[in-house]
Amino acid sequence: MRVNWIQMKKRVRQVAELARRISSVDGADRDLLERFRRRCSELSADHRLQLYRWLAAEFEVGRAQIEDPISGVRAAPEEDRVTWNERVRELRKAIVSPRQRVFDKLITTTGGLEFVLELRAEVLDAQRQGEDGLEPLEEDIAHLLNRWCQHGLLFLEEIDLDSPYKTIRFLKEREMVHPMVSLEEMGRRLGEDRMCFALHHVVMPEEPVVFIEVALSRGLLRSIHDVIDDPHGGERAPISSPDTAIFYSINNTQNGLAGLGLGQVLILRVTEALRERHPSLTTFATLSPIPGFWPRYLKPILEGNDEGSGISRSEVVEKIPGKAQQSLVNRNRELGGEADDVAAVLREVLSRPDWIDDPVFRRHLKKWLTEIAYLYISSETDARGKPLNPVAGFHLGNGATISRGNINFAANTSPRGLEESCGLMVNYVYSQRALAPIGRAVRALLPWSRRNRGERS
Repeated sequence: MRVNWIQMKKRVRQVAELARRISSVDGADRDLLERFRRRCSELSADHRLQLYRWLAAEFEVGRAQIEDPISGVRAAPEEDRVTWNERVRELRKAIVSPRQRVFDKLITTTGGLEFVLELRAEVLDAQRQGEDGLEPLEEDIAHLLNRWCQHGLLFLEEIDLDSPYKTIRFLKEREMVHPMVSLEEMGRRLGEDRMCFALHHVVMPEEPVVFIEVALSRGLLRSIHDVIDDPHGGERAPISSPDTAIFYSINNTQNGLAGLGLGQVLILRVTEALRERHPSLTTFATLSPIPGFWPRYLKPILEGNDEGSGISRSEVVEKIPGKAQQSLVNRNRELGGEADDVAAVLREVLSRPDWIDDPVFRRHLKKWLTEIAYLYISSETDARGKPLNPVAGFHLGNGATISRGNINFAANTSPRGLEESCGLMVNYVYSQRALAPIGRAVRALLPWSRRNRGERS
């Protein structure tokens, strides 16, 4: 039987009332918490959004809640350390939002971590779709999850061919950067010079929360096809004395963990593990996609929507020499294109995935595309001054570097690679100097691995 809108609105109020009761009682009332989770799951997506709006806007710290503690701190003599510390503790307790108290209790219950992760994933999705005002709710949940993803609660495990079938299948199904059709493809990514490492949380030990795939090589690998393809249909000879480790895929398995920095923790911990196993390694780098380069950056510029970009439509076109421009126009006409304007020709050509197979297009677009991509990665920023490309923001923010020479043409000629980034990929290079200080901090967060539970690494 369908539940009508009035009934659903009543249910939102009932869930909100449960949240108030959970927040106000001392300790964790398991019955209340279970009822809250069950009622949340019964709400439609629209009504859960109504609940999130209420949690963010109304279920907040009130002025009356903090006035007395603030006055107490102001009145306490700082030299009286006992009184001062007591007043500070009272203030600290008072500024905790009631919603944060609810989530603190929820996450300690069986299945509570998964519930909170799913809730944050929905909040993040709503924000990406333009929903304003959810920041206080998202920040409280992120703060809680950050606490729960530190202090020895994470452990590192290598996934190899001896790992349980369930684990290998789980990772295969959650590989979003370079998706796989079969388990055999996953098997080709596990071996002596193709490895996979995962972080697990002690509360969810059977499901990795984030995993990374690594290829060992001599020198930088500049094409994903050199990493994951199997052109000969047989076993690949392992690399002898590799000097380079390439991180080519990082995946969160829980959407609710996005933006919490677990990828950074994983890179640094895996770097440490690889150094111990392969002392010959001197270079740690990525082979990364450039998501959004074509649909959200270059294509809009070619269409004339260059406001806010660091380069104009005319400047983009002028980077191609005159003779090359005419050659592109002529070749496009030979293939049935009708555009005469160079920008329109470029838009037509790059919108067709088969352009990469044409020698004329490849010859004239290689240098131009790599230059525009380098500008996009190294110079274009958002309103907050952060790199416009999220992958660039992640790696450059962690201390990696790039150069023009590390923008790789025709590095991913899959349909997805062409649609997202015109087939380009980039090597972000991590220096030893950048990794060393953060690596020491990460050791404190990940003191053991599953295979050596009783040993400190």
